Amino acid sequence: MLLGAAWRRGWEPADLARLVRRDLRPAHSLRYAALVRDETRRYARLAPRWTAQLAELDAGDAGDGARGDRFSAAAEAVELFRLLFRVPAIEPVGPPPGSPPTAPLPTDDRELSRVRALLAKAEATAYPAEAEALSAKAQELMTRHRIDAARLAGAVTGPGDGVAARRIGVEQPYGEAWAILLDAVARASGCRAVWNEEHGFSTVVGEAANLAAVELLHTSLLVQAHSALTRAEAEARAAGRRRTKTFRQSFLLAYADHVGARLEATAAATVTESAGPEVLPVLAARDVAVTEATERMFPKTKAARVRGISDEAGWLRGREAASRADLDHQPLRRLRSESGGGAPGGASPAR
Repeated sequence: MLLGAAWRRGWEPADLARLVRRDLRPAHSLRYAALVRDETRRYARLAPRWTAQLAELDAGDAGDGARGDRFSAAAEAVELFRLLFRVPAIEPVGPPPGSPPTAPLPTDDRELSRVRALLAKAEATAYPAEAEALSAKAQELMTRHRIDAARLAGAVTGPGDGVAARRIGVEQPYGEAWAILLDAVARASGCRAVWNEEHGFSTVVGEAANLAAVELLHTSLLVQAHSALTRAEAEARAAGRRRTKTFRQSFLLAYADHVGARLEATAAATVTESAGPEVLPVLAARDVAVTEATERMFPKTKAARVRGISDEAGWLRGREAASRADLDHQPLRRLRSESGGGAPGGASPAR
């Protein structure tokens, strides 16, 4: 079965769903969802992450996803099977369905609920300063939880114990901005992110307990960035200025760069404030373990130079949107644009 073979080559349902949406048509997505339903009935149990991905698939109605006449249905099936047949092997982030069950990844539901509540408030507020302050507080909570976990673990567990990976969709348009933002969120949480531009996702490697929080914060920041961009474009239209794709691209790159740097600074300040001398070696050892695991998974990564920062107004508005709240921390890094000009860009690991 082509779908099962793709899963054994490292793909997950959400990864293939993104490819189908990008490369084919909506009818193919319906057919793909029906195919997934049929295939997963073969397995007695699925990992929780797979179950969540299946629940998110837009399966349409309860039928088989077929639309139109028989010829159209046959053509859709052939096109979908051709895509599934051609997908290459990728780095697995967990066992495929049918494998022996593994222990569930450790999570702290109470801490994650606190982070989720802060981010929900950040997404709901109409005030950019409040949204960024709430996001920074969420990052602070995530860092404090990481410090507490390191303090409790100490020498009981090895530094590489619990290192895992998960894929997060990073799609076009504006994939570079989202990859930069995810890279910064991951690093602020002791993780690493590697962007696969061709297939529209980043793989985040880190301690299993941190991965869900990284995905949650990144998703919330995307919502906040879109809200900030919508407000900026409305203000530009009200002033009689026309904004284009280059404005949006520059805005989002500036937003990702600046918010990402501020999150990293928040995490660094929290470590300085809260991590005692007995914890710092544990955190350092875990960072090394995460880096080594990433290099094993992706031995041929390279840095990607950012292109497309050509609208000064968009860049300035993006920085303004990301700078409304002053956290009194110096950014940890600055990223250069490919042209070497005045507007810094960002580089996220790419593969």
